[in-house]
Amino acid sequence: MTSSDKPENASDTTATPAEHTGVAARDWATASADPQYRAAVVDLLGALAYGELAAFERLAEDAKLAPTLADKAELAKMASAEFHHFERLRDRLAEIGEEPTRAMEPFVGAYDGFHKQTAPSDWLEGLVKAYVGDSIASDFYREVAARLDSDSRDLVLAVLDDTGHGGFAVEKVRAAIDADPRVGGRLALWARRLMGEALSQSQRVVADRDALSTMLVGGVADGFDLAEVGKMFSRITEAHTKRMAALGLAA
Repeated sequence: MTSSDKPENASDTTATPAEHTGVAARDWATASADPQYRAAVVDLLGALAYGELAAFERLAEDAKLAPTLADKAELAKMASAEFHHFERLRDRLAEIGEEPTRAMEPFVGAYDGFHKQTAPSDWLEGLVKAYVGDSIASDFYREVAARLDSDSRDLVLAVLDDTGHGGFAVEKVRAAIDADPRVGGRLALWARRLMGEALSQSQRVVADRDALSTMLVGGVADGFDLAEVGKMFSRITEAHTKRMAALGLAA
């Protein structure tokens, strides 16, 4: 459930400090000496890798709904970019001595469940899902990236880089609403549903993976701090509101 899009009008939700401290100031060789931290990074890379693979599959499927050949080709190009991101994550897992499939397996259920619950009924719903729904996941991973060692942080931010899907989706959705304003109401309801499902999935991932949740709030011994996680999801919600505005939809 990842999108590599970071729209210009959406504020950066990542709480990246001006100067990195603690683990974020170390490289992988030093930081990975802590087994809990290593487990958290393996979880993160596994979740991202499966998310990119799922994004590739979904974009390829969405291309079948494209109304024009040019649109089909554009989505195929984006799908190719997502698969390249998957390959980078898969190769990194292998490089640090982890079996990629094993690292991805804990996240298959959550991703597949989300996509099953949010299967688009048409081309426009597919575009909104990729732009709004998947961007929420990207915001979440950028939050986590701020707490990573320098090597892992650089990789995560690179695979979340823009594939062009955001601008493409905004152009097509706004054009459809201009042509038929009634489309806007339907898509706004759809986007709200995506928001709820995406946040629920992100929260489940954090709660179910102890090492990842502990790292997310800087090593709280008793698990994740609900207040800190609440602030994080507030930032993600704010970015979602701006993306909705970019689409011409009410949040």
